[in-house]
Amino acid sequence: MNLKLTASLIVVCLVLIFIIQNAAAVKIQFLFWSLTMSLALLILVLVLIGMLLSWLLSSYFAFKSKKKKS
Repeated sequence: MNLKLTASLIVVCLVLIFIIQNAAAVKIQFLFWSLTMSLALLILVLVLIGMLLSWLLSSYFAFKSKKKKS
């Protein structure tokens, strides 16, 4: 198995365990906007956003590096 895949699976398992243990409802407030949702769902959404942003940034820098070489 690939080392990155193994590390990713371990991190996902740890995040899922953390999410399951934190299922209480929390109130989120931002400026005039307010929302009550499960802490587990909030954590999951934030992890997914972080993964998406890291993928986008790595793709951007790879493209920029490739463009600079040619």
